[in-house]
Amino acid sequence: MSSYYLTGRFAPVPDEIDALDLPVTGSLPPELSGRYFRNGPNPLAGQDPGHWFIGHGMIHGIRLRDGRAEWYRNRWVRTRSLEGAEFVGPNGVDLTAVRANTHVIHHAGRILALVENGLPYEMTGELETVGPCDFGGRLTTAMTAHPKEDPITGELHFFGYGLAAPYLTYHRLSASGELVESREIPVPGPTMMHDFAITRSAVVWLDLPVVFDLRLAGRGLPYRWDDSYGARLGVMPRNGGEVRWFDIDPCYVFHVGNAREDEHGRVVLDGIRYSPGAFTALWPRIGGSVNPAAETGGSGLYRWVLDPATGAVGEERLDDRDVEFPTINDRYTGLGNRYVYTAGADAIVKYDTVTGGSQSHGTGEASPGEAVFVPAGPGSGPGSDCGAEDEGWLLSIVGTDHGAELLVLDASDLKEVASVRLPRRVPAGFHGSWIPGD
Repeated sequence: MSSYYLTGRFAPVPDEIDALDLPVTGSLPPELSGRYFRNGPNPLAGQDPGHWFIGHGMIHGIRLRDGRAEWYRNRWVRTRSLEGAEFVGPNGVDLTAVRANTHVIHHAGRILALVENGLPYEMTGELETVGPCDFGGRLTTAMTAHPKEDPITGELHFFGYGLAAPYLTYHRLSASGELVESREIPVPGPTMMHDFAITRSAVVWLDLPVVFDLRLAGRGLPYRWDDSYGARLGVMPRNGGEVRWFDIDPCYVFHVGNAREDEHGRVVLDGIRYSPGAFTALWPRIGGSVNPAAETGGSGLYRWVLDPATGAVGEERLDDRDVEFPTINDRYTGLGNRYVYTAGADAIVKYDTVTGGSQSHGTGEASPGEAVFVPAGPGSGPGSDCGAEDEGWLLSIVGTDHGAELLVLDASDLKEVASVRLPRRVPAGFHGSWIPGD
């Protein structure tokens, strides 16, 4: 029997296509002028990579302009891995022989396809592959798939983790795209650090007990839960200085929503938490041994409050629903955001972290992907006069085993504004971005 990630809504598509003038239901806001790109794993026909997370990267793109959906196209990211190169070979690790299947972002004029175990790959606005990017030879580690752009400075903060020391390295790109800082961060060993956060003045690390195990190499993704590793969050001054570590209850966090500093100088972090039992139940499912869509459970929106003055840690579950892929209005990254958007099994859920309330938009039998926020105005953000934090739209590819659409919701009330029928089924995937303009 085929691995579950090769069947149903996870099944890869066999080819690349182009389609023009896509059917639209409702009215696309004319302000939505740009491209929505979403990345995800898509093995070549006949291939089984051994784990959902390690199929070759494929980006699905929709071009919106003047109230029209001008085109759809999908393209594999043409990495050295797609050409047959091995990640680990006789000369060591090849950071260009990666799948580039996790995220796609835009920074300083570059469109970058990302995966956390290697270099990013630059793409064109038409989804042709330019090639691997090491920022002029300065990046010598992998690059996380979840960099954070500071909305005030325009700098891009990211990190790389590896299988040998140094296990963790912090990096910073200038607003113009130059790598201006790299800093080694001491941690005990090689863990699967998928995400992190920033605040106005700090970087927040997630050092959690999912560790690399060489004995598992060649059998899917070689990571496992390790009770002995411990779980902690780290707060590191952005301008230099040691990391302050805070022990927390054992858990795993794939994705954070945001972090900020409150009026008492505490760091407040929102993210999706998995208990030890939930993670160890999830891991074989996404590895293909059990249907990954069945009875996932255990992933909830949590908040941690870290007090550097006292060393105290507070932890609170904000909602009982099982959700993932938290997003925000990115102009509030590291600042005091109020709203978090998430995807559940059959709904997009919006949380008001001030009142504790929530709204949801049901998607029926279709499964929603990550909901990407697009601000209504070019300057929307804290202290601006360009509208409220949730004034804008959410874009999500919603799919079934047989078809897909790009859903456009009003972010303020989650009412459907429009949907674009896509010319083919889009496999369940990971993360995407809105790239405005031409």
